[in-house]
Amino acid sequence: MIQSYKQNYKVADHYDAIVIGSGMGSLSTAALLSKDGQKVLVLERHYNPGGYTQVFKRNGYEWEVGIHYIGEVHKKRSLLRTLFDHITDGKLEWAEMESVHDRIVIGDKIYDYVSGKEGFRQQLVEYFPEEEEAIDKFIELVFAVGKAGNSFFMEKAMPPGVSGEMGEKMREPFLKYAIRSTQEVLEEITDNQELIQVLTGQFGDYGLPPKKSSFAAHAGLVRHYFDGANFPIGGAAEIGKNIAAVLEKTGSTILSNAEVTQILIEDGKAVGVKMADGKEFRANAVISGIGLNNSYKSLLPQEVFEKHELDKQLTKVKQASAHLCLYVGLKGTTEELNLSTANYWAHPGDVDHDACWDRYMEDPSHPFPLVFISFPSAKDPTWNERYPGKSTIDIVTVAPYDAFEKWADLPWKKRGEEYEAVKEEYSQRLLEELFKLEPQLRDKVDFYELSTPVSTKHFSNYSKGELYGLDHSPERFGYEFLRPHTPIKNYYLAGQDIVTAGIAGALFSGVIAASAVTKKNILDGILKG
Repeated sequence: MIQSYKQNYKVADHYDAIVIGSGMGSLSTAALLSKDGQKVLVLERHYNPGGYTQVFKRNGYEWEVGIHYIGEVHKKRSLLRTLFDHITDGKLEWAEMESVHDRIVIGDKIYDYVSGKEGFRQQLVEYFPEEEEAIDKFIELVFAVGKAGNSFFMEKAMPPGVSGEMGEKMREPFLKYAIRSTQEVLEEITDNQELIQVLTGQFGDYGLPPKKSSFAAHAGLVRHYFDGANFPIGGAAEIGKNIAAVLEKTGSTILSNAEVTQILIEDGKAVGVKMADGKEFRANAVISGIGLNNSYKSLLPQEVFEKHELDKQLTKVKQASAHLCLYVGLKGTTEELNLSTANYWAHPGDVDHDACWDRYMEDPSHPFPLVFISFPSAKDPTWNERYPGKSTIDIVTVAPYDAFEKWADLPWKKRGEEYEAVKEEYSQRLLEELFKLEPQLRDKVDFYELSTPVSTKHFSNYSKGELYGLDHSPERFGYEFLRPHTPIKNYYLAGQDIVTAGIAGALFSGVIAASAVTKKNILDGILKG
């Protein structure tokens, strides 16, 4: 059950496992351990559990903070659907989006991504008839990476000292693609730069343009949506709500307003956690889902951090980009406003994605390198029942953290007039990007609010307001320390940093983290069950 640490709460004297954080990685780990018979305590520093599966409400509207669409779950026998059904007891339901789930905008041209491998292929060949061979090769590579990824990520559940030669063999096929950039791989199959821009138009879903990103990260994203896209019925909050119900049913607990300040280490082992008020909770295992940097630098005693030379790991990895999100409320229904379930990925188109990225990061007054526009109210079939006569939009882009850093230590909602003026400037720029594509909405906006990198830092506790934790560069996938096991016995990691970004990556991190803790093949047990 969900309880508040600030109020009267009931906890056990000892737990099988303590999970720090309540994002998708943490919640999936907790649910999988609970269903394996363990008593779990989940500790969340904020007042609402759920991480990026939360929603927030303002002025009579509701927005998702991180879930915009999810692939594969409409297929009942898919791996992702099987995992979601397992950790929610099959209570979570999904609405399938329209066949065109993404629209890639390059300058003034729009390219539709159609669901289904053959639909995707046919539409691209229609746009680029002379590139049929390259498009077929691209699809072939996407599936090859997906197949190789299965053993790569499951190897992470094995202790570093145990995997040995077998582990190398499990990793090698995936790394062949992962250690190369997206641009490099694509330029081997085509020299058509317009096609490359279209094929990489979704790069915002992992936060790096083609010359900087790992091809494996891009191929995994494309494969994820090949069969279409979906949205949780009732909104993203249904994800955390249904997982919490499973935890309660199995005797586990979620505590909100519960800030962990240190991992308790005795005889070289993690034995529990210390809270901000000095209280201690003890367990056989401690799992942190709050990111590599926070899990090591913020939570471990300094002498333990230094003993295991964990700074060497942290200096190798790079943080992902920060972002802006404009939450928009409109008067009118989906039908009245002529909204679609399809997302837009809008790019300037005057230069390639990397050049757009570089000039904007150097000077944010330049055009946004990408703008993602999503219509969550159009995707949820229960929306009109819950919010009649209203609609919502999310508009997301990247942002350099240093453009907002001077306000980072000021209280949320109390950062001053200059900060609000900067927010308004960005808000108007993002609204204009919306109106270019959906001009009928110009006079329909009723409310908007911009979330900045320092707001992300406040809520997610990421030091630079990064959305995706660690960046998805070719180097990232070669680091063998990005796995559930840490150098401290009984201390484990979960979350997107040890797999990949997104709800699917975080969910799968729970599988490998729970497997590492229990020393069982959790996935095999679920599939056989």
